[in-house]
Amino acid sequence: MYKSLNSLNERIIKCVKCQRLVNFRESVALKKTKRFIKDNYWGKPVIGFGDPNAKIIIVGLAPAAHGGNRTGRVFTGDKSADFLFKCLHQAKLSNQPYSIHLNDGLVLKNVYMTPALKCVPPEDKPKAEELKKCFVYLSEEISYLENAKIILALGKIAFESCVKLFNLKPSLYKFIHGAEYSISKKLKILACYHPSPRNVNTGKINEEQMLEVLNIVSKC
Repeated sequence: MYKSLNSLNERIIKCVKCQRLVNFRESVALKKTKRFIKDNYWGKPVIGFGDPNAKIIIVGLAPAAHGGNRTGRVFTGDKSADFLFKCLHQAKLSNQPYSIHLNDGLVLKNVYMTPALKCVPPEDKPKAEELKKCFVYLSEEISYLENAKIILALGKIAFESCVKLFNLKPSLYKFIHGAEYSISKKLKILACYHPSPRNVNTGKINEEQMLEVLNIVSKC
């Protein structure tokens, strides 16, 4: 399992299949943003991380421009990460309530986390063909996570990506926060609002709601 995941990750990091995404991720890494002007941006595809033996897979949409695309780890170094890991820690699914950079000591407990799209897309809006190309990686990745029992999909696009990935009928798998569906005899999927600053600031999702969802997946 470990060897297979490592081999997959090496291929993902070298991927240049989608020229629009390659151009954008590298442009962001060169231009940077004022508050991170001294940082060396990652600027490459972002792989999954966590426990390969995990029962829980958390799938996000894509790396953030100045989060994962900067730090090299999904849900790391941005506001979404601040909220998510505060909740993960409270749910005893991580050893600390923050995810700041690659060497911050973070350990996920019974969780493997990965983006559906491995590169940051312009305006956070991937094209259908870009997602389709990246599904090859996501599909292989999930196949190696043999102990997985539930996928927690953060956001509508991540949820719908998983629906397409498993060739499920969209009419039977609606994105409703907290809705749980069976994918197969051994695997389920749970829909959750994305912990983005917009959703948090508008009250679309709060810590209590997030913890309710995390408590559901923790029992799998």
